Amino acid sequence: MASVGIRSLKNNLSKYVRRVERGERIRVTAHGRVVAELVPPKAPRRRRARSRLDELIARGLARPPLEKSDPFEHVPDHPLVPAGTVAWLIDSDRDER
Repeated sequence: MASVGIRSLKNNLSKYVRRVERGERIRVTAHGRVVAELVPPKAPRRRRARSRLDELIARGLARPPLEKSDPFEHVPDHPLVPAGTVAWLIDSDRDER
């Protein structure tokens, strides 16, 4: 790991920042004593968008689910009733048939 004095760092900051950007770690010294380290940032973590449930849990108004499974994994992709049945029920409820 390279070391650099504060004055040299100040006078050549962009040079040292480029070195750190390439992955190098640099110790910053003051009067021969290490006072800081310049290190490349960690890879950013992708944060998922906070859901309404997450907000309610944070406020103490809801509890997290006991199981981490998908609640819709057993729901079929096709409708549970034959085509046209729901429309017929709605129409008959409205006395339109």
